[in-house]
Amino acid sequence: MTPTELILLNFTEVRRRSLLLWEGLPETAYSWKPDPEAMSALELIRHVLAADHGWNVIINNHGDMTGYQSPWAVRPYTDLADELAFAEPYRREFLDSVRQFSAAELEQSEIVHPGNEEVRKLGDYLLRIAYHESVHAGQFLSYLRAMDSVRPFIWD
Repeated sequence: MTPTELILLNFTEVRRRSLLLWEGLPETAYSWKPDPEAMSALELIRHVLAADHGWNVIINNHGDMTGYQSPWAVRPYTDLADELAFAEPYRREFLDSVRQFSAAELEQSEIVHPGNEEVRKLGDYLLRIAYHESVHAGQFLSYLRAMDSVRPFIWD
């Protein structure tokens, strides 16, 4: 496998596990949150899904997000199926962008993360993107535990 194929496999496996968790959320718990300042369960799902669009802008513009507009900015929250359907083309576009990178680009291209201005090699940055979703998967597991809901098995 090439480095790009390994990164894509990692993205796919992380998302597969996120989907297992999200699909385990009862609809009655979409608005559940552990405290008033936290994201609700559905807001957390959207945060992860919407990030694909932002990541794609970042990696294609080397960190420049001037004039960025999120397609989710004014969308109402409805349900998981709607969130997944809306996000699907952005996910595909993101993965298609990643698929185009050569091993040399992964090692040599630099990305400036807009949040903290840190410079990272593209390959490193892409792995951090997968880690972002993994962290939120752990957060989501804690949500399910706190609401005393069944936690889907993701440890295969």
